[in-house]
Amino acid sequence: MNKSKLAIGLLVVGTLTLVFGTVIVFVGPIIIDNQIVKNLVIDPKNEMSYTMWKDVPVPFFMTVYFFNVLNPTEVLAGEKPMVEQRGPYVYRKHIQKQNITFHPNHTVSYLEYRSYFFEPSMSVGNESDVVTIPNMLVLGAAVMMENLPFAVRLMISTTFKTFKEGPFLTKSVGKLMWGYDSKLVDFLNKWLPGMLPSTGKFGLFAEFNNSNTGLFTIHTGKDDIRLIHKVDSWNGLTKLTNWKTPQCNMINGTAGQMWPPFMTKESTLPFYSPDACRSLEMVYQREGIMEGIPLYRYVAPKTLFANGSDYAPNEGFCPCRQSGLLNVSSCRSNSPVFISHPHFYNADPVLLDYVQGLQPTEDQHGLFIDIHPETGVPLNVSIRLQLNLYMKKVSGITETGKISEVMMPMMWFEENGYIDGEILATFHTNLVLLPMVMVYMQYCFIVLGLATVLGVVLLYYRNKVRPLHSSSFNKQVDNS
Repeated sequence: MNKSKLAIGLLVVGTLTLVFGTVIVFVGPIIIDNQIVKNLVIDPKNEMSYTMWKDVPVPFFMTVYFFNVLNPTEVLAGEKPMVEQRGPYVYRKHIQKQNITFHPNHTVSYLEYRSYFFEPSMSVGNESDVVTIPNMLVLGAAVMMENLPFAVRLMISTTFKTFKEGPFLTKSVGKLMWGYDSKLVDFLNKWLPGMLPSTGKFGLFAEFNNSNTGLFTIHTGKDDIRLIHKVDSWNGLTKLTNWKTPQCNMINGTAGQMWPPFMTKESTLPFYSPDACRSLEMVYQREGIMEGIPLYRYVAPKTLFANGSDYAPNEGFCPCRQSGLLNVSSCRSNSPVFISHPHFYNADPVLLDYVQGLQPTEDQHGLFIDIHPETGVPLNVSIRLQLNLYMKKVSGITETGKISEVMMPMMWFEENGYIDGEILATFHTNLVLLPMVMVYMQYCFIVLGLATVLGVVLLYYRNKVRPLHSSSFNKQVDNS
């Protein structure tokens, strides 16, 4: 009787263990997904994820390379420019969101401030290094003024001479980056306000340091996790006005720091970039692993900066030149400035024929984002872009000499960041180890349950068969 009760008890326990393990197989992923959703929502109550979103505590750097012009005199005479890459000059980037305001419609507004600090130990050279690059104030203005009356162009050329502004600048990296005093800039800001993007010192990144990227309003994901981080408006705009088609003027995707969770290989990474004045989109390339964490790598498609002839949807970003160039003059005070991948990677090969000293490779010049697909959190980011100036001879403006028509690379930069240290360890524990433990547990319960049930069944069968054998043996003895 006691053995029967024990067998029944073991059978019940085994069955329950088996059922529990089977239930975990189906319910476990749902529990994990619900936990991910709960922890990702932009809410001060979610301490860790909210802090990551607000202060971006991971290391972020901007690495800058300049194209030092080796033959400026020959370029003015119409010869092909020769450049050498100088750098890297590395800056630590600090990001912090301020003026955070939550709204009843499950959106949140904020201003994101950025500041840069030079890192000598990570750089090759110093900010005092001197390089020669085209003078945007002269050569850029010349192209902008080429359709004005000849007399006006002569007057502009005289103005350049008055303020001793030549076609090329030879200045320190620090001044080229963050600004230098220019009497011409002061003159233009006084008599032609709005012509230049900044009113103080003139530098390639003068308007970036200690500034914000505009007022973003994004979805918190509280009502629909599929909308989390997606931009609702930027500076009060739900669409742009500087491009030619509704599609090109759309503000798509996120603000470029995080994306909605539960991504697939068919998912894309759309985001709005105020610096590029447009929405960009990256596509899936391959799977990977970083410190044991699974990831998807996303890269820029070749169509990203393709011209309207090669890719019709980009017609709205024109007037275009060769594929691989984005004309940003419409949001850069009409200056003939173009952005591309560094060294004209993934661009029309003809661009490499106009300049000596460029060697594009995917490893060094392609941009990518490694993202954890379950959460939409980037693990490793490298955004690489190049700044180019369209130059040509303009009659009446003698500073342009006999310059051949050329898309001149001036510098390129990489903004990169990665999760490491305590954050990476926490990420690995919560998103890799705990789900792995749950998977092992569910199969342990199933195996243990099956073993217990089978053990009871075998024991029952064995005990049932043994008396029959004993009875048969006894009958044979009696007959003999």
